[in-house]
Amino acid sequence: MKKILLTFFLLSFLNVFSQEDAWVYFNDKPDAQSFLNNPLSMLTQRALDRRENQGITLTVEDAPIHQPYVDQIASVAGITVMAKSKWLNCVHVRGELSDIQNLINLTFVNRIRYADNSLNNKNATPHFFQPVNKQLEVQSNFNYGNSTNQIQMLNAQTLHQQNFTGQGKIIAVLDSGFINVNSTSPFQRLFNNNLILGGYNFVSQNTNVYSLHNHGTNTLSCMGGFVDGQLVGTAPDAGYYLYVTEDVSVENPVEESYWVQAAEEADRVGADIISTSLGYFEFDNPNYSYQYDNLTGDYAFASQGANIAFSKGMIIVASAGNSGATENPHVNVPAEATNVLAVGAVSADEAYAYFSSVGPSFDGRIKPDVMAQGVQSTIANTMGQVTSASGTSFACPIIAGAIASFWSAIPNATNQQVIDFVKQSADRFLSPDDLYGYGIPNFGTALSIAQLTVNENTRSEYKVYPNPTKDRILFILPNDLNDASIIIYNPLGQKILEQKNLNQNLEISLENYSAGIYYYTIQSKNKAQSGKIIKN
Repeated sequence: MKKILLTFFLLSFLNVFSQEDAWVYFNDKPDAQSFLNNPLSMLTQRALDRRENQGITLTVEDAPIHQPYVDQIASVAGITVMAKSKWLNCVHVRGELSDIQNLINLTFVNRIRYADNSLNNKNATPHFFQPVNKQLEVQSNFNYGNSTNQIQMLNAQTLHQQNFTGQGKIIAVLDSGFINVNSTSPFQRLFNNNLILGGYNFVSQNTNVYSLHNHGTNTLSCMGGFVDGQLVGTAPDAGYYLYVTEDVSVENPVEESYWVQAAEEADRVGADIISTSLGYFEFDNPNYSYQYDNLTGDYAFASQGANIAFSKGMIIVASAGNSGATENPHVNVPAEATNVLAVGAVSADEAYAYFSSVGPSFDGRIKPDVMAQGVQSTIANTMGQVTSASGTSFACPIIAGAIASFWSAIPNATNQQVIDFVKQSADRFLSPDDLYGYGIPNFGTALSIAQLTVNENTRSEYKVYPNPTKDRILFILPNDLNDASIIIYNPLGQKILEQKNLNQNLEISLENYSAGIYYYTIQSKNKAQSGKIIKN
């Protein structure tokens, strides 16, 4: 996205870098249990509901980072805390090498990982990280205008015609800035319908998101933009959070840390989908840049965060990158992550776009995952004009919005099921390759596949009552049930009770357990159900 010109990159080589960037990891979260006992103190109800609907338990990852640890690090002379991550239980720091090295002497510090991999102990456990460059810059009978092709290529109009337009789903957009989104006509429909839900600038640590840069404006328009007869986004009725994580003035690994912070916030507010047209591979300091052998799906810091975001029930859609014609042509971070849907670009006639980054990942996984129009995509600019632009930056939100509309049609599906249906509908699903991945999805086909499976398989077969409860819980089982088992887990995901070979209703006492959220799984030969129990 920035520093596209080779001249700029060459000039960056000449700079002298006197300070280092590093991640400092903590041993624990001393207050974790108190937060887990009071889930609404760390997550919104919508975020908790997303977990419950997908059978996802709360873990220590969900608890906030221990602020006294952060404060003590920040008080050390010569050290600046740039960002923090509760999921990875670490802070991103900047300072002289010797000052950072001394942090290991603090009793609560577990390890230090340097952005410059040459400074790391090669024998140390490679937990998380390493950085990189962002190259990307009701019937509802919509009159799509110039956006017709990018909609119809995916058969997404089929969703819209059945009134599946993203309603009830929330997309978090992680980008560089959203100039004039609050004042130009293509986004007025979102504001009129209260679909811009909030935002934050993680770079400047303020709420200024409607300035800075145009890239987020362009990408948002592919999903939520609406100008009748000219532009209709793929999810015009979804809700949106706007997060700035990209510092366009530099290329530094701290931007990966901002990205993870934003993903954590997206989780907290209950977002369903993250759309991010940012990519990392090369930094201003060449010692921080990635190599192809780092692209293993769970090594880069942002990829680590993206995978955790998926484990919380969200879908992460990322642009594959625009490096296909360069000496480093591979899909970048975080699109290369194991559980991220990487989107490459094709032209209007569905031909591979020469600039679209290619696979496979270093460990041999299919990347990109799917394709969408990224050559002369129809977008809105910061002046409110409908125009066109090229890049995987636009293919990504076109897919992300379509997924939101698709997911609104099958609300009982898990994030993994949604991804599977989308891939299965793609035109190269049976013969994926390194240019197209699984190919171009057909959301009409995906809907047909999904409607045959999801709703039937996720129907509630068991009753749990009363819930919330003060002391006792009753599991009401179907009359034809044989040999069922019930397992209850505490907020940490640890098994605290198990009953097997049940063929009748079961009442369980919770008197000896503290207040909080617990999770259950009921399993028989032909039926399964998971959910949460709230103990007051």
